Amino acid sequence: MKFKLLLFGSALVSFGLLARFAIPFHENSDSPKEHKQRGVCWVGGRQIVTENQFIPLLKNNIDWISQTPFAWQSSPSDPVITMNTHSNHAWWGESDEGISETTKLARKSNIRTLLKPHLWIRNSWPGEVKMIDDKSWEEWFANYRKFIVHYAQLAETNHIEIFCIGTELSIASSHEQQWRILIQEIRKVYSGKLTYAANFNQEYQNIKFWDALDYIGIQAYFSLAKINNPTTEELISSWSSHLESVEKIHKKYKKPVIFTEIGYRSTEDAAIEPWKWPQENRTAKSSTVTQARCYEAFFKSAWEKQWMAGAYFWKWYPHSTHALHEIDFTPQGKLAEEILFKNFSNNYD
Repeated sequence: MKFKLLLFGSALVSFGLLARFAIPFHENSDSPKEHKQRGVCWVGGRQIVTENQFIPLLKNNIDWISQTPFAWQSSPSDPVITMNTHSNHAWWGESDEGISETTKLARKSNIRTLLKPHLWIRNSWPGEVKMIDDKSWEEWFANYRKFIVHYAQLAETNHIEIFCIGTELSIASSHEQQWRILIQEIRKVYSGKLTYAANFNQEYQNIKFWDALDYIGIQAYFSLAKINNPTTEELISSWSSHLESVEKIHKKYKKPVIFTEIGYRSTEDAAIEPWKWPQENRTAKSSTVTQARCYEAFFKSAWEKQWMAGAYFWKWYPHSTHALHEIDFTPQGKLAEEILFKNFSNNYD
């Protein structure tokens, strides 16, 4: 699909496996040695994926996808974690079978995978997971280990290049030693690169175990505006303080950074609270221009940093798009898709 390019203000819109799938990075270097991960967050739906559904990614120079299987907790204080790994219980795209097949088809198109398991907390979110006592924490970590090691083994079996050990567990991630033990367990069964997807709101600054991982991962839903329809220049300016903070963490741990998620709704208020779901404000006024400006501001600021190893845009539908497509996060069929194409066009930085 072609779009007319617009101007926004003055800005234009088993370790043997590693021999095949290595992502070189020198620990004492300030930047990755391979081109940046040009990614999108792949939606694992009910339907089976076909090879043709990767063609739009190739046309947009996208060469990485993240895949997200889920496990469930009934409440933030419940230590029980329930897994659904088979396609007769989970959506096909989130099942072990679907993840394996999607990875295989992606690789045929020279698209790599970041596997990013996620906890779905009933009426809450992972950042509020908090047990009532030490015994409950021990039980939770034992259950979490079963959950995450299962997917680490799945990642190894399918030669998946990067594995994310957790997502936005802001309170749980403060238990440093538990995570260090968990990382050791994961590395026993998985030989690829590791990251953790920390929430943008202080969690990434508080993580103590970045040194044990290969990438600093951030869910980068930073607020960039206080008003609707900001200009591209205003958005670029708003990135400055956020990038200074991220760079401090990069320099402290000497690890490259990936934005494990970043995205903006196609609404006039997209830059104010980017983390909000479209369902939270169905009456929001649609604006593909504001969404595109947010994309452009990212590429003209964060993407240019040498420590930036890649970014995964939320989100990409392989099948028909979401019912709330008009104000949804996806760039598909919108001006933001052209911004992706333009800025993902260079193989090397």
